Amino acid sequence: MIKEALFIETIKIENGKIYNIKWHNHRCNHTRQVFFADTKPLYLQEYIEAPPKGLFRCRILYAKDILSIEYIPYQSKKFNKFNIVQSNIEYNYKYANRELLDTLKKELSSDSEIIIEKDGLLTDTTIANIAFYDGQSWVTTKKPLLKGTMRMKLLENGFLKEKEIKSEDIRHFLNFALMNAMIGFQIQKSIIDIRREKI
Repeated sequence: MIKEALFIETIKIENGKIYNIKWHNHRCNHTRQVFFADTKPLYLQEYIEAPPKGLFRCRILYAKDILSIEYIPYQSKKFNKFNIVQSNIEYNYKYANRELLDTLKKELSSDSEIIIEKDGLLTDTTIANIAFYDGQSWVTTKKPLLKGTMRMKLLENGFLKEKEIKSEDIRHFLNFALMNAMIGFQIQKSIIDIRREKI
């Protein structure tokens, strides 16, 4: 169970430019409508004071209303290993409390990440949606844990297609990518680094 109904939006800001605000607004307002009655739409760009230089992770904490906004200098993280881990975790909304996600990877080294397998299907990593290249198109899991903003954008513009993906399907793909608001669409070094382990 999630301890409290607090949520976050993580928005990329680079040299004063706010990225993908349309999809962040959509997810934020959808979440607020689900959890809080009589909500009027928020337009997050009206609350953001974008730093003019540098790359920042804008972290907006909210419930029915916006509670805080932070601007955190951002450095991307590289992963060398991906482990498939089975879990029945629920994370349909971008909760501020990430304890359940963090617990799933607490035994891993700092250069490792997990891909969560739920009900026999691959979903997401703890920080990003996933996609695979089959030689003709990029496909993303039809049942992600969380519908990320970059994923929504790439589905809308036709770059991605949805498909149910099992762990045994990995051998049929040529490339593997992570995607989230901060890294965009990032192809990983090698698909052979994905392995199934019990954690």
